[in-house]
Amino acid sequence: MSRVTRTSARPVARATAARTRHVNDRPTRWRLLWRRQRRFLRPAGWGAAGLAAIAGVVLLAQANAPGATIASFRERLGRATSGAGLRVHDIVIEGRSNTPEPLLRAAIGVAPGDPILGFSVAAAQARIETLSWVRQATIERQLPDTIVVSLAERRPFAVWQFQGKFVLIDRAGQVVADQDLSAFGQLPLVVGAGAPAAAAGLLDLLGNRPDLSSRVIAAVRVGERRWNLRLNTGADVLLPEGQEEAALNKLAELQSSIALLDRPLQSVDLRLPDRLVVRPQQPAAKKPT
Repeated sequence: MSRVTRTSARPVARATAARTRHVNDRPTRWRLLWRRQRRFLRPAGWGAAGLAAIAGVVLLAQANAPGATIASFRERLGRATSGAGLRVHDIVIEGRSNTPEPLLRAAIGVAPGDPILGFSVAAAQARIETLSWVRQATIERQLPDTIVVSLAERRPFAVWQFQGKFVLIDRAGQVVADQDLSAFGQLPLVVGAGAPAAAAGLLDLLGNRPDLSSRVIAAVRVGERRWNLRLNTGADVLLPEGQEEAALNKLAELQSSIALLDRPLQSVDLRLPDRLVVRPQQPAAKKPT
């Protein structure tokens, strides 16, 4: 008579459950990403963001009321969340070198203690970008209490003299400052109407010819069409319209071969492609005895 062996199902069930838990406990790519990022998250910031979202939902219905505006909605949102700690504590400014700080903070329009959700980032950015030194600005709210302002400033390129006034310009010819220019005395000087817009091309050509540029004390725009170079000897070099590079090459060659610019000259006229007109300095008139 054969014997039937019965096997209990409980060990099998426990083993199956263990395997299932082992599979489920394997970290997926998203779980690993979450675990890595979770330690960088600011708990206060998440709580503040959640509070702001709740307040926004509550106030959204009010914003749809007749006569409501975005500005009024923003003000109500700021008041509703400031009591929970959503107030400005730090204003971090990055990239500022020459922009006057009092003007910049006035343009930001927010001070410590103000509701961090009660002001317009876009409006503050637009105000900042009206400052002459600022080429571009970005503003970020970092909840619960920090505002970060990042600036890209214009680079000073030359000093422009016009109608007896001196101003600082950038490479594009934009005026960036008209006061406290003493720190920029090493920059090239350009003179006359239309000089800022055309200065970059000429100054780049001179920058590639240090033997010439070291002698130039000013570039004078004539008739908003062409340039004269005033040298440290008092002589003027008259350049042709639209042919500055060829004329400067010729001048550099003459300086290298015959030291033309070391002579006592009144002017060097390079406006004609087939000839060079040189005028020597006039001797000083003798005083009558």
